[in-house]
Amino acid sequence: MQRVSSASVTAQGQPCATIGRGLLTYLGVDRSDTRSDAVQAAQRVGRLRIFPDVAGRMNLDVFQAGGQVLVVSAFTLMADARRGRRPSFEAAQKGAQALELYEAFCESLAESGIRVQRGVFGAEMAVQCVNAGPVCILIDSKKTF
Repeated sequence: MQRVSSASVTAQGQPCATIGRGLLTYLGVDRSDTRSDAVQAAQRVGRLRIFPDVAGRMNLDVFQAGGQVLVVSAFTLMADARRGRRPSFEAAQKGAQALELYEAFCESLAESGIRVQRGVFGAEMAVQCVNAGPVCILIDSKKTF
């Protein structure tokens, strides 16, 4: 995820989501991920204190900072590029199961009061953002809980 001043997504030439201050979150779903993993990852994203307080220290989470979250599905995050020149995507969860966990992630964020915008699941998208910081953080539900 990236802390952003603004971010937007266009799919099939049409704007579909825009946020101001907040988090641009790319979500990759692994074959071994569960609904519980999706919910835990969403809670982690929503509670991570990476926005500056009045003293300039990273002490506020996205909700406290009045920000939004733009969630973009990105199976390519599951790429294994350790061999050869063509990455393998065998670890990526397929279609309906990945969509179910993407939805669970987004719904969990929204249930916590965070305003959530979404890209178009499974679509080719153009993503634009203005990174603030830059602050970019990788959250792996298998390694951070």
